[in-house]
Amino acid sequence: MQAVILAAGEGTRLRPLTLSRPKALVPVANTPILKYVIDALLANGIREIIVVVGYRKEHVIRYLNESNLPVRVVYQENQLGTAHALRCAEPYLQDRFLLLAGDNYIDAASIARIMNERNAILVTDHPSPTNFGVVIEREGLVREIREKPTTPDSRIVSTGVYALDRSFFKYAVGPEVPHAIQAMIRDGGRVVPVQAVDWQDAINPWDLLELNSKLLGRIDAQRAGTISRSSKLYGLIRIGKGSEIGPNTYIHGPVVIGEACTIGPNCVIMPNTSIGSRVTIEPLSYVAHSLVMDDVVIGSHSRVIDAVVGEGCRLADHTATWTAESVFEREKEGFQKASFGAVLGDRVCSAPFTILKNCIIGNNASIQAGNSTVTGVIPDDAVVI
Repeated sequence: MQAVILAAGEGTRLRPLTLSRPKALVPVANTPILKYVIDALLANGIREIIVVVGYRKEHVIRYLNESNLPVRVVYQENQLGTAHALRCAEPYLQDRFLLLAGDNYIDAASIARIMNERNAILVTDHPSPTNFGVVIEREGLVREIREKPTTPDSRIVSTGVYALDRSFFKYAVGPEVPHAIQAMIRDGGRVVPVQAVDWQDAINPWDLLELNSKLLGRIDAQRAGTISRSSKLYGLIRIGKGSEIGPNTYIHGPVVIGEACTIGPNCVIMPNTSIGSRVTIEPLSYVAHSLVMDDVVIGSHSRVIDAVVGEGCRLADHTATWTAESVFEREKEGFQKASFGAVLGDRVCSAPFTILKNCIIGNNASIQAGNSTVTGVIPDDAVVI
């Protein structure tokens, strides 16, 4: 059995977080999404894995090389759709194969359900089917896939995981795989829907918080580094090598902390928080239900809740996020209502006493006006004074 993982897309709907990295490498619970997909395949004994790269390909290739994962890399020169990406892998495919998205979480149990089928789509029920391909079933077979309909007739959606064989390529002449599936069905092909056990996609950047919370509940507990005797740690917690947990710090899992971090003293880290490597959280700060990437500094007396914090951010002392609900206009998705504290791209800087209220701040933006409240969408490289 072979598998093809598509990791070539730009992930524009997850901006600003995907400007400097492909969506497949966005870390969730301190692990790139792509790694979860590969692990699910390996758990089912699938070792012939092809990863199709394109956008920011050097990042994916470097990660795969450093992780020593058993994959073949194929390059899609221009991002011309999922079917085009699959055709890039065609010379290496023998007969039956799985096709998966490298930027959606999938579990091993779902792979086990579909891997022995000849032509099948992994499907799931979703509360917001208009963001996906809606699958119309009749008599146990897939009859139609309707891409992002405004008025869906079903809540059953495609997860983007397929079991196929080489005969599929005669239909994969257009840009997208769902169109090819539809052509195969019109030609009399039999396509079976298979219910997923666990699958999740992050459509918008704030969706990463839900996915992060889910995957943190599955981490392996491990406490490396140096932990002060006066600190209090409860629940499922993983702390990486070289990290230091200062005196009187309270951590309540599920929480993951990467390597070479400095936390505290007198900090509080609450459940559903992931903290990357080389992160500094200065004294008397509080972090909860957040995803903090590598090389971040959170100043003293800060309060970060319901936030996604990109790599290399520098938040000065007394920075706070404020969770509220607003409507955001998102590319290809129209207007989306969302409740969260803040989404910060890479290398965002804030001045002391800044309140980040339900805002999205672009990469390299600088909030220079202290004692201020920032709301809405701030573009890349902006300076707020």
